[in-house]
This record gives sequence, structure tokens and C-alpha cells, in this order.
Amino acid sequence: MTPQAESVIQLFRATGAYLEGHFRLTSGLHSPNYLQCALVLRHADAAEKMGRALAEALRQTVQEPISLVVSPALGGVIIGHEVARALGVPFLFTERDPATRAMQLRRGFTIQPGETAVVVEDVITTGGSTVETIQAVTALGARVLAAGSIMDRSGGKAEVGVPRVALATLEVEAFAPESCPLCRQGLPVVKPGSRPA
Repeated sequence: MTPQAESVIQLFRATGAYLEGHFRLTSGLHSPNYLQCALVLRHADAAEKMGRALAEALRQTVQEPISLVVSPALGGVIIGHEVARALGVPFLFTERDPATRAMQLRRGFTIQPGETAVVVEDVITTGGSTVETIQAVTALGARVLAAGSIMDRSGGKAEVGVPRVALATLEVEAFAPESCPLCRQGLPVVKPGSRPA
């Protein structure tokens, strides 16, 4: 593990953002660990520091100028804004359409065809929200150059269709509900986060 990754994980533990128990993730999988990024990102200095580090990692990954940062709401909003600030570019976020549940730009946000974007998320497990955001942005004519996250829970396995960077990568156990050993032990499952699984 890199010194930067160790520093990020220590920050999560120090702020109570690295939780242990029995959790239902947004993906629907169950896990004994949960990364509650809101608890670390509520500290503006930590959010700014991680945003600068992630912006630098994205700069080193792409070979052309980045014209905007897009994040899926709600989890990616704070870190996406900090990355955009560090890059000196506009920030937009996608939201789920209440009727279709599809990610889309709302609130008057627009994208010009040919703009280059990076998609920034707080935590990637399966990459589903990132992929949906990439699809929403490319449907409007932007080119997504890369994706980034503070934490990668997939152990580097999540595929989102573009190069991807993370400040820290963890291999955290996750189980389908029907094969979850924590369920078999009768431990109650908790669904943290901003939307139902």
C-alpha cells in the first residue's frame, strides 16, 4: 500500500468513516465493512486535500485538457467539487430521474458536444454509479477521459470503460445476500448511505 493510500485509510479511521458490522451496500451486496465518506468529507480541510490529490492523479492519467468534472449525486458531490476546484474547471452532477431511476443532468446543467470530462465518485464498489454517469455524459456529446474515486472497494477489479484512479484501493469482502455469512449468523443488516439498495 502506498503512503498516500495509508494516509487516506488512517483519515477514514480517525474520523469514524471506516465502519465495521453488517452492511447492505448500494450495489445490493452485503459486507462487514462500510466506508461512510460523508463522515470524512464533512471536514473541509480533508475534502480539499483529497480533492487536490485526486485531481493530480487524474492529470497524470489523461493526456489532454479536462474541461469539466461530473459526479453522481449524492456521494460524489463534495469530492467532485473539490477535484473541479483543484483543476480550475466547472463542476456538474447527475441525479436519478424519479420516474425512470436513470442518471441525468438536471438543474439547468448543460454539456457542449466535444467537451472532455472526468467522472469523480467517493467510493467505487461495482462501478455502477460511475458507469451510469459516464453514459449520461456521453449521451450529451462529451468525451469522458477517466474516472476517479477516493476509495476503490473492488480491489482494482471494477471496470467502468475508461481509465480509473483511486487514492486508496481495498479488497473488502462483499457477498450476495443469499450467500452472506453474516446473514447466516443472524446479524441484523444496516443500510447506510443516501439511497436504498
